[in-house]
Amino acid sequence: MFKHDHSLHVLSSRRASRRLHRQPSVQRQAAAERALPPAAPGRAHHLHIRRLATPVSPTPLMELLAAEARIGELEAALAEARAAAFTDVLTGALNRRGFEDAYRREIARARRSGSQLAVAMIDLDNFKALNDTLGHQAGDDVLVHLVKGLRTALRPSDILCRFGGEEFVLLLPETALAEAVAAISRFQRQFAASAVPGREIVATFSAGVVVQRFSESLDESIRRADAANYEAKRAGKNCVISA
Repeated sequence: MFKHDHSLHVLSSRRASRRLHRQPSVQRQAAAERALPPAAPGRAHHLHIRRLATPVSPTPLMELLAAEARIGELEAALAEARAAAFTDVLTGALNRRGFEDAYRREIARARRSGSQLAVAMIDLDNFKALNDTLGHQAGDDVLVHLVKGLRTALRPSDILCRFGGEEFVLLLPETALAEAVAAISRFQRQFAASAVPGREIVATFSAGVVVQRFSESLDESIRRADAANYEAKRAGKNCVISA
């Protein structure tokens, strides 16, 4: 009788356990929630919830990058406009405004260092006759040819300006008079030996060269160079005269 009663008790416990495991998942979750310690007033338990970091909006960063790009575009446009304002449209040499700006820098540097600054006036020979005979396009081609040749022959520090028409002014920093005459004479021979590309045109130029005195203005130096250039014209053209 004792063994029989004990077996019935064990069997009953096993059946109860099986019934518990067969409960729906919702009931098991409810049972688990009942097993939790009581929540503090005003707070509730939430199972299986993780706190995620709120993503930072990329909008401020994108706006900053866009602003920087816009500033770069404006700076490039400003540099281009400045270059256009200081440059001769046809030849790419400096115009008078650009030349005066460059001259102020060079004369200040020469005075600080005590170095010499040579000034040359270059004038194409028989340019009016060339225009009248072959047309203005041929004249323009000769001007462009002259400037391209000078840029190839000159140093990066040398400054070239289209002063007006077929006249050009050249600044040669840290250059003595004899050195300036030799450099321009060497280029003069090269220029007279080369035809304008695409045309059977050979042109020459005359030049006057001076070294600026610290006591004189740019205009005074250019007038002296122009007077020397005039002497080169009277001497038969295609030559260099210094003063």
